[in-house]
Amino acid sequence: MNTGIKYPIGVGSTVTLHLRLSLEDGTVAEETFSGEPHTFRMGDGSLLHGLELGLYGLKPGDTQRLELYPEQAYGLRDPANIRRLPRERFADDMEPEPGMIIGFETPDGEEIPGSILSVSDDSVEVDFNHPLAGHTITFDVEIVDVLPAEPGEE
Repeated sequence: MNTGIKYPIGVGSTVTLHLRLSLEDGTVAEETFSGEPHTFRMGDGSLLHGLELGLYGLKPGDTQRLELYPEQAYGLRDPANIRRLPRERFADDMEPEPGMIIGFETPDGEEIPGSILSVSDDSVEVDFNHPLAGHTITFDVEIVDVLPAEPGEE
């Protein structure tokens, strides 16, 4: 329940905001301004650390624009994350095509996305880099609401 007090964002705050992530060419990768705002707790891992740092001290109604270089955002593209997998690793009823993004299970059970780059008769080239890796990201936010951390939650 909001009491009318505009609390600043701090460690452990619950933040509701609208956001837009844009690439260098203006392509919007994610946006909530035309829909429901995003709510998260500072430090819960749902936002990149670099993005969270730019939010501390903001209050409801504040806006912020941050530009993050690849090293501050999703990292640089790593050629080692491009792998050629045997075609038989894919289900018989699946026809991988360049541009498709498919979920792959790691040995420890985690699912990670891979983007299909090319397909041949015996192999499929898959890029496991984050789709936003290598890009400078512009992060626009509007703070909708801030609830302070409960005592002991900071």
